[in-house]
Amino acid sequence: MSVYQQLLEVKASKRAGYLVLVDPDRWELDQVEGFIQQINASGADGIMVGSSLILGSGAQRKMKRIQEVSKLPVILFPGNVNQLTPDVDAVFFLSVISGRNPQFLIGDQVQAAPIVRELGLEPISTAYMLIESGRVTAAEFVSGSKPIPRDKAEIAVAHALAAEYLGFKFIYLEAGSGAQYSVPAKMVRAVCSYTDVPVIVGGGIHSPDEAGKLVEAGASFVVTGNVLEDESNSHLMKQFAEAIHSK
Repeated sequence: MSVYQQLLEVKASKRAGYLVLVDPDRWELDQVEGFIQQINASGADGIMVGSSLILGSGAQRKMKRIQEVSKLPVILFPGNVNQLTPDVDAVFFLSVISGRNPQFLIGDQVQAAPIVRELGLEPISTAYMLIESGRVTAAEFVSGSKPIPRDKAEIAVAHALAAEYLGFKFIYLEAGSGAQYSVPAKMVRAVCSYTDVPVIVGGGIHSPDEAGKLVEAGASFVVTGNVLEDESNSHLMKQFAEAIHSK
């Protein structure tokens, strides 16, 4: 079964799915195995791997080890073409549709497509929308894309409809890594009311209660990342899964 079909089954059988984002730059090779084992036991539904920039040495070895240890689908969340690797089960084939930078709309995708085919990766076409988050995030800076204002849900809706009509399989509303504020529930509700495409929400989600409210607003998948990198917050992983899955 494809990873895409697995994700759709999660959406159908649970209230919503929980994905944990792992940034290889933030973990040493001897630490990442333990973190993946925690994710395996947390009730999460999948692991996303990647970042806007991967600068640290040994990133490829870490990603390979993540796939070896994971009992869940491992999906690459690439910041650029150079991050493509065979050591994942699928790749979110992203287009930054909220921006107007042609490199991230279609340029990188054209370069990546033959590599994805050569590596035998499963591409999952994903419309990526940056949302204003209270501070400049790495995704905003690297992509050169101006985020959609937090109080302009109608702009997000228009982009989401365009994504649906263009045939994207997922819509990703992203506040960005280390965001001060998450995507507003009001915006999530507006987008989900206008499209049947599953909506992923990530960035700036600091508590299980906040994650649960995003699901109530219609999110099909919720992503957490930075909040779990502090060891004192590791207990939150199971609480996130329970809040997201709770009927």
